[in-house]
Amino acid sequence: MEAMAAAIAIAVASLGAALGAGMVIKQTIESIARQPELEDRLRTTMFLGIGLIEAIPIMAVVIAFILVFR
Repeated sequence: MEAMAAAIAIAVASLGAALGAGMVIKQTIESIARQPELEDRLRTTMFLGIGLIEAIPIMAVVIAFILVFR
């Protein structure tokens, strides 16, 4: 039962991160379309934001493993 709860927690965290990353990418593309001269700065900020967003499911996996295999 603990493994099922861990799997659900990981799935929810991954789904949230995927939706968040998609919204960040969408807004970045729209911003680049409006101001193409800021493309390099916007892309750098986008990659930083996506990296921080992707840290959430990684932390969920680590916490789930700690709780399941303690």
